Amino acid sequence: MKKYFKKQIKDKVFDKFLRLNFNNLSYLPRWLIVLIDTLVLVFAFIFTFLIFKGTELEYILTSHSVLFVCSFFIVNIFFFWVFRTYSGIIRHSSYVDAVKIVFSQSSVFLIFIAINFLFDVAYEDKIVLNTGLFINTVLSFCGLFLYRVIVKQSFELYVSENSTNNLIRTVIYGTDANAISVANALKFETPSRFKIVGFVDKNNQNASKRMLDLPILIQKKKLPTLMRTVGAVAVIMADKSLSKEAQLILVDQCLEHNFKVFNVPVISNWENQKEISQKVKGIQIEDLLDRNPIVLDSKLISKQLKDKTILITGAAGSIGSEIVRQVLHFNPKKVIILDQAETPLHNLSLEVAAIVSKSKIITVISDVRNKEALHPVFSMYKPQVVFHAAAYKHVPLMEENPSQAIQTNVEGTKNLADLSCAFGVKKFVMVSTDKAVNPSNVMGASKRIAEKYVQSLQLKSKQSGVENATKFITTRFGNVLGSNGSVVPLFTKQIANGGPITITHPDIIRYFMTIPEACQLVLEAGAMGNGGEIYIFDMGKPVKIIDLAKKMIKLAGFIPEKEIEIKIVGLRPGEKLYEELLNDTSKTIPTYHSKIMIAEEILNEYESLHIEIEKLIRIAKLFDNSAIVGQMKKIVPEFKSMNSTFQKLDA
Repeated sequence: MKKYFKKQIKDKVFDKFLRLNFNNLSYLPRWLIVLIDTLVLVFAFIFTFLIFKGTELEYILTSHSVLFVCSFFIVNIFFFWVFRTYSGIIRHSSYVDAVKIVFSQSSVFLIFIAINFLFDVAYEDKIVLNTGLFINTVLSFCGLFLYRVIVKQSFELYVSENSTNNLIRTVIYGTDANAISVANALKFETPSRFKIVGFVDKNNQNASKRMLDLPILIQKKKLPTLMRTVGAVAVIMADKSLSKEAQLILVDQCLEHNFKVFNVPVISNWENQKEISQKVKGIQIEDLLDRNPIVLDSKLISKQLKDKTILITGAAGSIGSEIVRQVLHFNPKKVIILDQAETPLHNLSLEVAAIVSKSKIITVISDVRNKEALHPVFSMYKPQVVFHAAAYKHVPLMEENPSQAIQTNVEGTKNLADLSCAFGVKKFVMVSTDKAVNPSNVMGASKRIAEKYVQSLQLKSKQSGVENATKFITTRFGNVLGSNGSVVPLFTKQIANGGPITITHPDIIRYFMTIPEACQLVLEAGAMGNGGEIYIFDMGKPVKIIDLAKKMIKLAGFIPEKEIEIKIVGLRPGEKLYEELLNDTSKTIPTYHSKIMIAEEILNEYESLHIEIEKLIRIAKLFDNSAIVGQMKKIVPEFKSMNSTFQKLDA
């Protein structure tokens, strides 16, 4: 028994020692690598000497053999230093190291060939046999590179093989340079995440061929079927020639069979293997939107923003903060970031302070509902462009607190619009929502009233012939993925908590955009607007929320309904099954940008609308919910409440 335990301890200690040595081979000190390289040269020299001695030929022809041998090794070490052959990490040896060794040994060979030639001319005698020198050089190169290959392969076979059981068996979709670079990067990733088992060739051109000693799989059947044949449980999309539609089909197929899908950006943006491996990320729900890249008219936007003073309200919010980031790219003179939320605004100010920009950032804590507090901002800084993103947006909360919706969304917009006119702001860009179209809730109706007011101001200035009047532009779009309070962060949190995911109705659909997409189009619409327009954005295809939830569950690696429950909780007050981008009486006019259209709405006269809005604001300060909503329905006749206590007012 004692012998058994001694043997166990001995084996474990030896194994640990051996593993430690293998692990440390990648970090050998440079002096030790030079020493090993020198020993290889010594063996190559001795072997060459013995070869020629066996053939009864002399390798060294000079009588000063000791001087020759010393100078030979000194010159070798010198060229090791010149070409830095010792600087590479042994376990990552590649063709680059081979090239360095070739140059090093070739230089040594040429130097001694030249010396040999000079001695032959001067003294009619040679130092060394040229053939012997060539054979010595070949043997030296083979020895230097061979031991690097042996160390590399030993490390990979011994250390890497021990951890492959926990790695994700993965195929790489693609066979181009991009796919090869991804495979190489993941091969040397520490700690490893993936075990690459093959490449998938969609063109069916490389049957029976191999890359990086891995098979090239021909896609004759659906991708999940092919993955099952090699035991893969994940795929990395590395083929950049894939269309968005084709990629979505492949992702849907994989998710349907509970295979993991990973995405990777374009390789030209990367600098090294470590950076490549870090870029391999799980497919995000944003990647599954049916989208083409947005192309902006940078010159037009730059003309509007460069060297200008820009005011952005609601700057600490998800939309406002992204507008701030994008505006800074166009080098405005000043950017005034205004919000009433202290901590988010502070965080944003720290973030933008780190951005290299000539723009001066001015942080203002203020509430758009307080006109007296806003007046000094306009008086002191005199903004030339205003992006108004401050708003209350959560439908259920505003249904319960209509007075707050009016004071922020209506009165706040009115305060900013009036001050913009008073201080000669050139453009006022208002961020609205598709919930303002045929509104079914207080929030949407409040945004529609704000739209009507800024449009009436534009009509008023046009009718009165005011020159250089403020141009009021409205941008209207749907739900934004990842914005504060949107379904994606909510679902993510619910999945992380183990479910259930809560959905209001199985048939509910919504339009979605990413935050950067929405803000890019806001800047573009603001630049192209001449005043009075309501711009609506091409939101792509509507997304069924229950399908979105199922995809997010699968992307997280779970099975819908089995591991994560989907619970139907019923429509919330004011919620529609689907949103619209146009009123029933509206039509659209195309613009030069394929993703931006103009909605033609019926305009209201300023005077009559102004009276009704002033009355609404006064009622809001009395907190009489029924009276508030009743006045809103008077201003917006198409406002019909749904799933709400205010439905009785529609009668």
